[in-house]
Amino acid sequence: MKRNTITRLGLCTVLGVLACSKDHAGDRQSAARTASGAVADEKPAPFDAGPVKIALVQYSGAGDYFEQWTAGAREQGKAAGFDIQTYDAQADPAKQASDMDTAIASGVKGIIVDHGLARPMCPMIRKATDAGIAVVVYDVEITQCAPKAVETAQNDADLATLVLTQMAKDLGDGIPVGYVNVFGIAPFDRRDVVWKKFRAEHKWEQKFVTGKFSNAVAADNAPLVAGVLKGNPQVKAIFAPYDELTKAALSAVDSLSLKVAAYGIDISKADIELMTKKGSPWKATATTDPGAVGAAVTRTLALELAGQLGRKEVVFPGALVTQAFLLENRIKNMDDLRAKLPALNLANLSSARWFRSVSF
Repeated sequence: MKRNTITRLGLCTVLGVLACSKDHAGDRQSAARTASGAVADEKPAPFDAGPVKIALVQYSGAGDYFEQWTAGAREQGKAAGFDIQTYDAQADPAKQASDMDTAIASGVKGIIVDHGLARPMCPMIRKATDAGIAVVVYDVEITQCAPKAVETAQNDADLATLVLTQMAKDLGDGIPVGYVNVFGIAPFDRRDVVWKKFRAEHKWEQKFVTGKFSNAVAADNAPLVAGVLKGNPQVKAIFAPYDELTKAALSAVDSLSLKVAAYGIDISKADIELMTKKGSPWKATATTDPGAVGAAVTRTLALELAGQLGRKEVVFPGALVTQAFLLENRIKNMDDLRAKLPALNLANLSSARWFRSVSF
């Protein structure tokens, strides 16, 4: 279990998302800032002695989400005074564990672990913290095995609730549905809990479950989804709670010329183009700004190293984005979306006056 991550589920609509995000994230935002609330402009140790060497150890894989996340982390790293060495396992769990071991031995003061599987990574994260290295983890379940590390995550329960509430609003109860997910990955597992709840409440008839994680999620899952859809053409909607999985579902639906609505999580410029394409089945997604999240995770490590974080968990709130909202506001890219949906800005989370919080 996470450290009491979700205290309540806020149901945001597009029109009211900013107020709602403030409602269910306000307490987290205030707690995620520096412990004192007012930090001197002078850089604290260890940042007062020049760039601080850290490692970014990523599970990664192909996809827009990871590209945006990494770009945000790197930009914030420069602004905070980090010298970042990056390791990318390309969705290979054994390589990520090996990368972590290399990072520990390299003499870094801090490590960011970006995604990964708990079983291979937990012992390595514990090894790092036991060696006195500050570790901030994003989307790896480490509560029981590595309690000295700081855990960060999107509010996955809220994200799933937002988009599934829209799906229920659009399609109603008692419909045949498909599900594309990968189990054993912390954020996907948290979203799965909400899916099961909605499926039961709305009496959705789950016709299939499929999905695997790889270095090319969309391409590798498209034939899997097409195969199960071919045997279940009566399906009215697919929930695929990661945008690369959603892309796979879109490809499968298109290849079979079926009328099946798709609902996902996460967003990018490519996703916006897919959602706004004429006749697109992708009706809604729930999301944070991946770049803003990568930056916020990096700021969290800066505060942890400076002794100013004061907690072991930071959660990032998200927002609902519907196809109708994108079309009505003529949104073509992430800059357009950020302008129309300021709730995506996380610059005040894990912020301090002694470094610049980057915005996107």
